[in-house]
Amino acid sequence: MPKIFFTSDTHFGHTNIIKYCNRPFKDVKEMDKTLIENWNAKVSPDDIVYHLGDFALYSVDNIFDVIKQLNGYIFFVPGNHDKNLLKAIEQYKFELGIKIQILPKLYQDTILIGNEKIPFVMCHYAMRVWDKSHYGAIHLYGHSHGTMPDDPSARSMDVGVDTNNMQLYSIEDVLVHMYRKVDHHE
Repeated sequence: MPKIFFTSDTHFGHTNIIKYCNRPFKDVKEMDKTLIENWNAKVSPDDIVYHLGDFALYSVDNIFDVIKQLNGYIFFVPGNHDKNLLKAIEQYKFELGIKIQILPKLYQDTILIGNEKIPFVMCHYAMRVWDKSHYGAIHLYGHSHGTMPDDPSARSMDVGVDTNNMQLYSIEDVLVHMYRKVDHHE
C-alpha cells in the first residue's frame, strides 16, 4: 500500500523566500538540495504526494529537472506561483508520464484510511468553511507559510514546509493533528 504525504510552498529556486520566511539556508542551492533530500527520505517511488501550490519559481526546464529528482506520484493543486510549473508539466508530459498530475485549484477527494473514508478538501489557500466542514471533512492548505494561527476548533491545517521543519506531512501526521483538535474541543 503506498503511503500518502502532503506539502506546500517548497518554492524551489526562489532566493527571496529564504529571507521572507527566515529559512535556515545560506542560498537557494542549499535550500533546494535539503528540500529534495527531505522529500526523498520520506517518500518512496510508489508513494503519493499532494503538493498544494507554489512548487518552484524556476524556468520550465529547471522545474522539470527538480521534478525528475523527486520520488513518488505527485498530484499538484496549483498555487499563485505555479505558472511555470503548469508549462513544465505540459511541455514534459511524455517524459513525466503518470508520475505527475495537475488537479483543480480546489480539490476534493475521499481517502480510505483503514476501513474509514475521510473527505479531504485541498486548496492552496485557507478557508474558514469548506464543503462538509461540519461533517468531518479535513481542509489542507498552504500559502500562509505558517503565519496564520491554527484554529483549534477547525479540521484544517497548513501543510507548508515552513510549518514542519522543511518536511512533508504524512497522512498519519495530519490525522494525529486533527485528533488532538477533536479530542480537546468536542
